[in-house]
Amino acid sequence: MLKGKLTLVPTPIGNLGDITIRAMDVLKSSDLVLAEDTRTTGKLLSLLNIKNTLVSMHKFNEHKKLESIMQMFLEGKQIAYCSDAGTPGISDPGFLLVRECHRNNIDVEALPGATALIPALVVSGLPAERFVFEGFLPLKKGLQTRMEELAGEKRTMIFYESPFRLHKTLLNFIKYFGPEREACVCREISKKFEEHIRGDLNTLSDYFAQNSPKGEIVLVVSGRTEK
Repeated sequence: MLKGKLTLVPTPIGNLGDITIRAMDVLKSSDLVLAEDTRTTGKLLSLLNIKNTLVSMHKFNEHKKLESIMQMFLEGKQIAYCSDAGTPGISDPGFLLVRECHRNNIDVEALPGATALIPALVVSGLPAERFVFEGFLPLKKGLQTRMEELAGEKRTMIFYESPFRLHKTLLNFIKYFGPEREACVCREISKKFEEHIRGDLNTLSDYFAQNSPKGEIVLVVSGRTEK
């Protein structure tokens, strides 16, 4: 019986040079490429001079498409999956597809590659031997509970945040973590205007109250110490 395989392919979060040779080979050789946004992935493939069939699969249609995609795997199809930027499944669609593949004994492979959280952690200068990735915080419901839980977290914490909510989030961190907690705001990682601003939460809050940020934000915050 034919057996297909799913390969999760990280794509550049900024600089096109972040794409790996292996990722390009998979995008070329797969029977088709599933994409969070076919327009975004289409532009990437065009820049890489890769031609392949693109099929849309995102958080609004992935439940409906699972059955037809599983059938393709059962027919022996080798399928690649790309989110818009970075690694599928990390604050991006991909989890449901991977879970369904495991349920149907379909092989899953994940290529190493671009993601924003690891460069932000390493460049922050904060302890990196133990850390926790929190992704995006709840907008309203559940935010207070999450913050109360994280107030006692001893590991370095990594968050994704919108530039429009950054200052409000820093104020929340001051409220629950204290103003002297060390942190680093990483902006536009791997892009032309990449920037890293480090300091205690109070200093960062004051800075971004006067300087409205643009682009994608990763926040790295030190964990609670015995002090």
